[in-house]
Amino acid sequence: MTNKTPLYQAHLDSKATMADFHGWMLPMHYGSQIEEHHAVRQDAGMFDVSHMNIIDLHGEDAAPFLRHLLANDVAKLEDGKALYTPMLNEVGGIVDDLIVYRISPTFYRCVMNAAVREKDLAWVRGHAKRFKLEIKERTDLAIIAVQGPNAREKARDVLPETVQTPASVLKMFRFATDLDAEWLVARTGYTGEDGFEVILPADQAETFWRALLAKAIQPCGLGARDTLRLEAGLNLYGSDMDEGVTPLESNLAWTIAWEPADRSFVGRIALEHQKTEQHSHLMGVLLEERGVLRAGQKVFQKEQMIGEVVSGTFSPTLKQGIAFARLDKVSEADCHVEIRGKRLMARVMKLPFVRKGRAVFETKEKRVIHE
Repeated sequence: MTNKTPLYQAHLDSKATMADFHGWMLPMHYGSQIEEHHAVRQDAGMFDVSHMNIIDLHGEDAAPFLRHLLANDVAKLEDGKALYTPMLNEVGGIVDDLIVYRISPTFYRCVMNAAVREKDLAWVRGHAKRFKLEIKERTDLAIIAVQGPNAREKARDVLPETVQTPASVLKMFRFATDLDAEWLVARTGYTGEDGFEVILPADQAETFWRALLAKAIQPCGLGARDTLRLEAGLNLYGSDMDEGVTPLESNLAWTIAWEPADRSFVGRIALEHQKTEQHSHLMGVLLEERGVLRAGQKVFQKEQMIGEVVSGTFSPTLKQGIAFARLDKVSEADCHVEIRGKRLMARVMKLPFVRKGRAVFETKEKRVIHE
């Protein structure tokens, strides 16, 4: 049976093209994926991400448990601060990636991917057995992401007064809450642009969504979300990472908290071994000829295959093909990508491709770095 978010009818009213995404009926676009993409890069757009899996952890062992479970360290957090982290298995493979919010020393919230909901819940509960804490899945909540250079300004007045003022001064990866009303507003996102991600009661989601519409914030679907996150160099679980690869192979080494050295998190021993060995790396590939990069295409340097594309698209901002590729070599250099039996010129480069709506690399036409 396909699930529907609390905003399903609102999507239909906006003429969305709907599709099944891992058991959820979600909007792919509202007429033009390209227009939605540009709205987020240039103004403001919003996404229904209520399919994401929210779990709350309460108890005196909430922090010790998360310090054991996650590769990044929640000891870095204070109340009102969030952290991005992978959750690993014993061999360092990525079970999932998530954001964890510290609401209080004994209350943490985790937002995980919908595609692996049941696996994640079983994994978390299995590791929690020796800790004193309560784990609660929050199916009564919805999530709306408002993203773009004008997103915070346009959305602020629509927020409840209890979170409106603190939200207006939030720093990145900080959040404001009204626990009584069950609202959480975080300065986080998955597009490479500024904005909010708002967690709120499911029965208030449609009213909030329509209020955002009245502020001329563009509704956006999964299509634009994918092109935006690829430009921004942000991994998608199941495409760019999974249990078969580690953070070191997924451009996520920065998410591993190695200190303190005596913190024994799941997967640490395997990662320490891999650090000393040769391993693949996730890099960006920019196509210099006409074409679209797709998963499975092989990447070559000097007739030697060095890896393959794991996810790719046509970049609306750059008007070029872009991709993530898992490669044996990490140096930035020219390469070729094999598309339909033909090898096209491309470049291996560090991620991201786009920051604040502009290219962050030397373009082919003008060898100048955009600031």
